[in-house]
Formats: sequence, C-alpha cells, structure tokens
Amino acid sequence: MILGVGTDLCNIERIQGTLDRFGDRFRNRVFTEIEQRKAERRADIAGTYAKRWAAKEACSKALGTGLRMGIAWKDMAVTNLRTGQPVMQVTGWAKDRLAEMTPAGHEAIIHVTLTDDHPWAQAFVVIEARPTDP
Repeated sequence: MILGVGTDLCNIERIQGTLDRFGDRFRNRVFTEIEQRKAERRADIAGTYAKRWAAKEACSKALGTGLRMGIAWKDMAVTNLRTGQPVMQVTGWAKDRLAEMTPAGHEAIIHVTLTDDHPWAQAFVVIEARPTDP
C-alpha cells in the first residue's frame, strides 16, 4: 500500500549560487557528512547537491509534512547502494513520523529516484507499506 508520494524540482544554478554565497554553512545545515563527501567527489558538485536537496523536499512531502512540524534537513539523507541506486534513510523526527504513519503489521519502504538535466534536478519519493511476515 502507498503511504505517501512526493516530488520536487530544483534549479542547479540556484544551488550553485547558494554554495558560492554560504559554502560550508549551507552544506553543514542541510547535508550529512556522507552526502557532502559524495557530492565533493563528483564532477558536478552543485548537481549532486541539487538532486539531494530535491530528494529531501520530496521525502518531506511524502511524509505529509513538508519541511515543518520539527523535521530537519539532516533527518533525511540520500546514500547509494553499491549499484549506484539511491536510497533514502530517515532519522530523528522523520523516522518518528514514518513509524507513526506505518500501519501495524507493516514495514515502510522508501523508494527514491533522482535525475537531472541542467539546469534542473528532480527527485521522486514513494513510501510503501509492506506486510511483515507473521
């Protein structure tokens, strides 16, 4: 069963401008250390940050809150499997919200996909509830 859906479109040039203006202050406020290391290793640093920004926005929408009600940017983080597939991990308030919206006898699975075509980055998040085995 689908618990939530969220999408976001982000302008890569806007993120580049924010990085130029605020640098580490912006990075440290929004992105986890793992996300920062991933982005800083990439040729398109701003594009990588923009996709993760969009993923966080999309995830907050799928959680039904947007970026309010106590959710923090770092409560949502994009990592990658060895295959390169992005994975959304939630902690803190976002994890609590996910548990709250997941029906008894189910586990929540967060699906995320990222794409970009300069100057745009986009993310789509679907939160699924799967029955747990008895």
